Amino acid sequence: MIYKYGAADNYEDFASGRVIYGGKGIPNYPVRLITEIFGRAMEYSKKKEGLIVYDPCCGGAYSLTILGFFYGESIGRIYGSDISEEMVTHARKNLNLLKNAGLDERKTELEKLYSEFGKISHKEAIESIDKLKEKLVKDIESECFVADCTKSLPDINPDIIITDIPYGNLVNWGGEGELDVMIDNLLKIAGDDTVLAVSMDKSQKITSEGWKRVEKQNIGKRRFEILCKKHL
Repeated sequence: MIYKYGAADNYEDFASGRVIYGGKGIPNYPVRLITEIFGRAMEYSKKKEGLIVYDPCCGGAYSLTILGFFYGESIGRIYGSDISEEMVTHARKNLNLLKNAGLDERKTELEKLYSEFGKISHKEAIESIDKLKEKLVKDIESECFVADCTKSLPDINPDIIITDIPYGNLVNWGGEGELDVMIDNLLKIAGDDTVLAVSMDKSQKITSEGWKRVEKQNIGKRRFEILCKKHL
């Protein structure tokens, strides 16, 4: 794939578990790829600043946090939801890093760990925080909540919806057809110009009639699609 927005760079400062909180069961996503997908989604968005961004399967909000650092100038507010209350708790901690006060709190936490254990990894993480503070152009407001995206969702009217289907396996969702149920539910909260970017296993297909695919790209065993709401 030819990258237009995700630069070939060293992203170690954004590694899960370094400054951004990681943990068992918290899904990650390649930094370069998620920034590329979001940049492509923005191409189709009529709105270029003050964007409301939503991930209905946010997990620990690793991807949303990455996007906040890389697209902070364009993002006005971030929403994340997950079916797991534990994941939402992690998501809130990570999205709090998109505020200077949150980064300061994380730095204090890491300094304490370094003082107690003297690990090089803690020292490197402290150094990474200063780089993340330079990257953060403004504090970004966010909200995380527990929700099953195959059922009803609050009317938040996002400008860009970006998500990675959990584990790339519909079985974990309860059966075939759950992907389209989610896609149709997202249609209900979408505005006329909402852009949807979905990553999934290549075996999965979106058949919803309410969205129009404008871009598709295979990456290894995965695929991402960018869709816009059909105007009838």
